[in-house]
Amino acid sequence: MKRSIAAVLGAVTALSLTLTGCGSGDDGPGGAGAKTLTLAGWSLATTPEFKVLADGFHAANPDYTVELKEYDPKNYDTQMIADLAAGKAPDVYVQKTLKNFYTYQNGKQLLDVSDVASGLGSAANGLPFYQVEGKTFAIPYRQDSWVIFYNKALFDQAKVKYPDGSWTWDDYATAGKQLTAGLKAAGSKALGIYQHVWQSTLQGFALAQTAGADLSSGNFGYLKPYYTRAVDLQKAGAQVPLGDATTNNLTYQAQFGKQQAAMMTMGTWYIATLLSQQKSGDADKFEWGIAPAPQLDKSTTGPSATPVTFADPTGMGINPKINKDKIDTAKKFLAYVGGPEAAKALAAIGITPANTDAAADTIFALPGVPTDDVSKFAFTKHDTKPENPVGKYTAPLQNILNDLHTSVLSGTTDIDTAITRAQDKAKNEVLGK
Repeated sequence: MKRSIAAVLGAVTALSLTLTGCGSGDDGPGGAGAKTLTLAGWSLATTPEFKVLADGFHAANPDYTVELKEYDPKNYDTQMIADLAAGKAPDVYVQKTLKNFYTYQNGKQLLDVSDVASGLGSAANGLPFYQVEGKTFAIPYRQDSWVIFYNKALFDQAKVKYPDGSWTWDDYATAGKQLTAGLKAAGSKALGIYQHVWQSTLQGFALAQTAGADLSSGNFGYLKPYYTRAVDLQKAGAQVPLGDATTNNLTYQAQFGKQQAAMMTMGTWYIATLLSQQKSGDADKFEWGIAPAPQLDKSTTGPSATPVTFADPTGMGINPKINKDKIDTAKKFLAYVGGPEAAKALAAIGITPANTDAAADTIFALPGVPTDDVSKFAFTKHDTKPENPVGKYTAPLQNILNDLHTSVLSGTTDIDTAITRAQDKAKNEVLGK
């Protein structure tokens, strides 16, 4: 899901789109220019969250304007680093992955926005991940969490009970095998589970749920039970092997949306995508639900417990080269995107905002969103830990672990050998221990 920063290849050619107002005027103190911001975004035609935030801020503050500057989503960080170095970056830009936050913050490419953060309080989930030495350098506007998505019709066809919030990973694997067998008996080619190709589908959970697991330690033994289970599911035919998924360019949207799998783990951002695709016909129309992510053991399952899951927040920070007259405007915009009104606007299009307390009612009022108790519990109650803990070594260590992921699930290396190799590489090439 996450991509490493490639070497900076040069300045980016980016398309600027004005989405709210004209944005021209005097750049002097108090002039129109001081109330006009540029904001980085990507895939503007298919990613409406940026326009929603720009329009919402303008509607709440008619004297202020936000203009969007479009970047390539696959090369966002490479292009942004180039633009920052060239002095061409927007006034406000998105921290697309927490994995690269350290690069921006350590490179002094983000203004201190601690004053904005103090006004948001605890409602902004993910805020602590943007704090370094007591200061805050970005404001989260999204905070997804990984859950189980499941197809109720396929569960019914296979005669398997829906997930009820009590599942461990062993329960999940057992259900996956039962679903595959039951669906085959009913004449369906669908499998019980689709696990996408990203390393986070296993490593994010393992890091979040294993007591004492520490990415920066270079000790990766905590991954073993998660990979052992996944390899077994592949061999049992209960989920598509990584090699097949990669070779055939499978997408999780099509695998679940076209009913090729009865369940999968995925981030809550998929709610918006699934609703949109079921409406457009890109996904089949069927009744679906969400449930808490499977847990390492029973201690974090059940209605009185808080399930542990993972996902990085998505935040916004201020370019330190912004015109000084615009700083107050930029901070006003960040306060808006981290607040309840923006949360409701994002929720209205199916996006999971950082302020989930303000958004839950809006999300569950959307046509097609499941309203059963387990789905509501899964969306609102969880301990969401970061996939990419902020640190100097996070990005290079994740690159090493991506190689482990591929080698194990492709069957070229057994898990014990892969862990030993990854630990040696981390020690010799990254940590210097």
